[in-house]
Amino acid sequence: MIHVCYCFCDKTGRYAKFAGTSMFSLFDNTKLEVTVHLLHDDTLTQENRDKFSYIAGRYNQRVKFYNLSERCPEKIAEIVKLVPEVEKAAVTIGAFYKLLIPQVLPANIKKAVFIDPDTIVNLDINELWQIELGDKILGGVPEVSNGANPNKTFLLCSEGIVKGTDYFNCGVLLMNLELLRGEEEKIMQGIKFRGENPKQKFLEQTVLNYCFAGRTLHLPLEFNTFVRKDRSAEKPVAGRKIYHYAGNKSKMGLDMTDPFNLLWMNYFIKTPFFDEDSVGRLHISLQKIRNKSRDSALKISMILEGKARAFFVEPKKVDSIKKFFSIRNDEEIILAENEASIQKLIKSMQLSKGKCVYFILAEKILKKKFPFDKLRAAGFTEDKDFVKAWSFLVDIHDIPFNSYSLIEIM
Repeated sequence: MIHVCYCFCDKTGRYAKFAGTSMFSLFDNTKLEVTVHLLHDDTLTQENRDKFSYIAGRYNQRVKFYNLSERCPEKIAEIVKLVPEVEKAAVTIGAFYKLLIPQVLPANIKKAVFIDPDTIVNLDINELWQIELGDKILGGVPEVSNGANPNKTFLLCSEGIVKGTDYFNCGVLLMNLELLRGEEEKIMQGIKFRGENPKQKFLEQTVLNYCFAGRTLHLPLEFNTFVRKDRSAEKPVAGRKIYHYAGNKSKMGLDMTDPFNLLWMNYFIKTPFFDEDSVGRLHISLQKIRNKSRDSALKISMILEGKARAFFVEPKKVDSIKKFFSIRNDEEIILAENEASIQKLIKSMQLSKGKCVYFILAEKILKKKFPFDKLRAAGFTEDKDFVKAWSFLVDIHDIPFNSYSLIEIM
């Protein structure tokens, strides 16, 4: 019997579909018997619970539910006390539930695979299950395998606490539960460390690397490939891998010319989470986008009446902005390079006040929010003298239209 764990908190009731889609792909590609252990809290609705049961039953597999709100409320309260930001962060308390797997699963289960909900298991999970951990406490794919530079990205590495080559991603883990059950105190020390060091960007990944980076078996990339890595290929093709849709450039969307969007959607539409309500929510959202686009076009036409255009643009985006806005050679472009650029912008606006509208296309400058207060202090008015023009772009990152938000609401 293969044991696989999913963990999540579902405040909106719409996150369960990601775990459900991943679980469907797991069963669809695996020949042996699998038990999925689903660690959740009171946010899992009965309707969504029934959908998980339906998926498992369709494949004659098993799913077991563990309501952590009932099983270990004291432990959850302790985690929240140590890391209070989880109550407001985009990443919920559910991220920490994987740390409770050793204590929650029955003691006779010696090994388990943990898989993040934002994945597609496009291979037989037995390939991962068969790997022997030996005296290693975990198995995980190093971040360097997905092209990361840990010494620049992760404070644990830049501060010398963990070797860059040892730092692993926690989206897919092979867990030695026998050893982990003796490390509960150490894991709590790791949680305390993360709470005392909020500059550490990641939550449970910081904890597990802080505790076990030196005791983790490095797994092949195929068991946790970030979609962005394979998307960067000249002719991307979805292979027999576990794909992790984590990070902005890895998110799934609605563009079905992308093989990784198509892969995710191929499984999602076969689950009970894809129903008339999800299609209805998608329709409403597309209507809102259409209306917003119409209103933006009317708004900009009124602002520009009888006035010229000028642009404040990040240097690396000049070419794409020129193309998007059809900028003529006689239209001014000010490069958003440094603090002096702001003064140059204000001086130019003063010289052409009332005759020109400035399209601000640098949401940040020197990693700080654009200082609109300086423009207002100089006497300029939004939607008269300047506009936050990134709101008119299809996408501000120079990549295809990002429809992940539409996936989220389905």
